[in-house]
Amino acid sequence: MIFPPDRVTIVGILNATPDSFSDGGQLHDASGRIDLDRALAVAARLVAEGAHVLDIGGESTRPGAHEVPAALEIDRTAKVIEAIATRFDVPVSIDTRKSEVARAALMAGATIVNDVSGLRFDPKLADTAADVGAALILGHLRGTPATMQNDPHFDDVCGEVADELAESIAIARTAGLTDDQLAIDPGIGFGKRLTDNLELLAHPAVLRRRLGLPVLVGPSRKGFLGSLTGDPVACRDEATAAACAVAVFAGADAVRVHDVAGAVRAVLVASAIRAARREGLA
Repeated sequence: MIFPPDRVTIVGILNATPDSFSDGGQLHDASGRIDLDRALAVAARLVAEGAHVLDIGGESTRPGAHEVPAALEIDRTAKVIEAIATRFDVPVSIDTRKSEVARAALMAGATIVNDVSGLRFDPKLADTAADVGAALILGHLRGTPATMQNDPHFDDVCGEVADELAESIAIARTAGLTDDQLAIDPGIGFGKRLTDNLELLAHPAVLRRRLGLPVLVGPSRKGFLGSLTGDPVACRDEATAAACAVAVFAGADAVRVHDVAGAVRAVLVASAIRAARREGLA
């Protein structure tokens, strides 16, 4: 199962991009090339802090970001994935919307594909995952990263996100993927208003009951947190931990974060309180 039911899974973010909103360029050397030693060092830190999965991306999906060629995305990620998969005993995920990039990553050692577009950008990605028995995280996104924040609107954000994720799930099942290989992500920060993000974080159990799949949330350092706290990107880890704790208490199965150490602590507390409520303890 992609996210085991006996724990809340911590997905650590490792961006091999020069322009991601929070950690772009962290794996590049002075010439702009990927530094594998630096990548391994970051991966080692995330694993030591408690990451259960490492999610590696080669294309920024920040608001306003434009698509990069698949060949460039592969160049940024495949060698990093191979090095990490060889050295560390944790599953590696490729964060991509493209079947070509996913296939290269899976051949390099990744076992999970994290598609923020929910197969809307490239439906063939489902076939790619099914061909090799990979797991697939289906994200919710209207439009593209370049356009998604152009006046987003929902009348019933939980209901509409669930409906649109159901369409993605149907494509994945048609390709031959089973429910044990699937998870969903409501797309916090992806074409959502502040109120939409808050409602989705408050109701992951609604999506789980409706769709029958584990729910990943990814609030890490995103703009809606800055809207609430006034903090710049570099100072949003405490707010991220709070958002993760609330989402886990409300039923989330996994969180995707930059600051793994802080998320581990937040999730431990939230999980204990959630268990106490479930067991009817005082």
